[in-house]
Amino acid sequence: MAALRGVDLDLFPGEVHALVGENGAGKSTLIKLITGVYQPDGGEVRHRGQVVHFAAPRDAQQQGIQTIYQEVHLAPQLSIARNVFLGREQHTRFGGLDLRRMNSEAAELLDRYGIAADVKRPLGELGLGIQQMVAVARAVSTNASVVIMDEPTSSLEPREVDRLLGVVGLLREQGVAVVYISHKLEEVFRACDKITVLRDGALVWTGPTAQTSRRQLISRMLGREAGDLGAGGGRTQLSARPERAEQAPVLTAGHLSRRFVLDDISLVVHPGEIVGLAGLLGSGRSETVKAIFGALPLDSGSVEIDGRSMHRATPASRIKAGVAMLPEDRKMEGIIPELSIRDNIALAALPRLSRGGFFSRRRQAEIVDVFMKRLRIKASGPDQRVSELSGGNQQKVLLARLLCLNPKVLLLDEPTRGIDVGAKAEVQGLIAELAEKGLGVVLISSELEEVVEGSDSVLVLRDGASLGTLFGDDITEDAIMNMIAGAAAEEIEVVST
Repeated sequence: MAALRGVDLDLFPGEVHALVGENGAGKSTLIKLITGVYQPDGGEVRHRGQVVHFAAPRDAQQQGIQTIYQEVHLAPQLSIARNVFLGREQHTRFGGLDLRRMNSEAAELLDRYGIAADVKRPLGELGLGIQQMVAVARAVSTNASVVIMDEPTSSLEPREVDRLLGVVGLLREQGVAVVYISHKLEEVFRACDKITVLRDGALVWTGPTAQTSRRQLISRMLGREAGDLGAGGGRTQLSARPERAEQAPVLTAGHLSRRFVLDDISLVVHPGEIVGLAGLLGSGRSETVKAIFGALPLDSGSVEIDGRSMHRATPASRIKAGVAMLPEDRKMEGIIPELSIRDNIALAALPRLSRGGFFSRRRQAEIVDVFMKRLRIKASGPDQRVSELSGGNQQKVLLARLLCLNPKVLLLDEPTRGIDVGAKAEVQGLIAELAEKGLGVVLISSELEEVVEGSDSVLVLRDGASLGTLFGDDITEDAIMNMIAGAAAEEIEVVST
């Protein structure tokens, strides 16, 4: 099947054009054709009215087409200034690098876009959000005529998102054509003048943002009637279960503390219960689940699984006790990209598949087949490399690996980050199904709405400390925001899309 079939995309100066669709819809392929990564089998690319043939991305860059990818592709060991001018370094008249000039111009550029950072510091010492903003500043500093942004806000805090969208507005005013790729539809409606929808490699719809609604847009992306999506606008209500407090806890974490990281965090999870963790970036959400999983050493605190105290704080001991964790960064800490779907799923089940030193490939094939069907993993087959899958299907492969462990507790850190609307609904539905079957779940999501809709209780964190827990009907976005803001008069923006 063709990855892209007869797609037209028109970009105009001073227009922000959103490109949306499920993973596998053809968005990345289209961008790679525009920028010279791939060569088209048919059709043509025109730039400033002239047919162009880019043999490589560098050719496109030289013509003023810049791409900012979701994952920062810069040199972490070099300074911010060196990264801003990477590939177009400035030199003194004696041939050496003119570091003073590069530092001065880089500082001026970052200040213009509201980025507070020492340009002499190595880029790798900074957080992902600042690194992403440096990539944006580098791209816009080249006097580009076209800027393509591929999920540019995936690592940014809310204030940084505002800053980036402000940069998008500046590019519009400067007459730059912007292609904005994002799964965050709120950003699309906020920042974009026009939207193009792709599905299964084909063009579905193009039109002004003002002429469509979020509900209609999701319908076009999924290929379903808008009325079939439910009142949630494509979201799956995760939590519709009665209170489980009468059952003995499957997980009890008490007074988890680590200097400068966690301050006396406690939570209880019952069988079939989803406990959400809410808070700003840096509030201690990921650190809490890592501590429960034994991946973050603690100064004090305790963890009990099914009433049994866990004295060994290692991931291996927690896995053996029935705890499984889905990491936030699936590419760095989850999938093994060079291995097949089969091998990625079966990794966790190897002890069960081996007897007397012999490995059962028949049993492996059976287990992998069951989970590929159960989780509806879209692939050519179990031997396909996992790196070739869409983000949503990679996430399903990781979930399948965890389920091979027959866990009692699932720690899910951003299970729907970076995946499209359809895959997100499927993953949310799977989480609900697993909870219905009695698993205890701890859920972290940067989308506040997802935490509210999907949790039986929500523990609210700030600066590594617990602010309190909300239950049932008391779980609302306003309640969470009020807890985080406390008595402060200034408005606090919660991590939300």
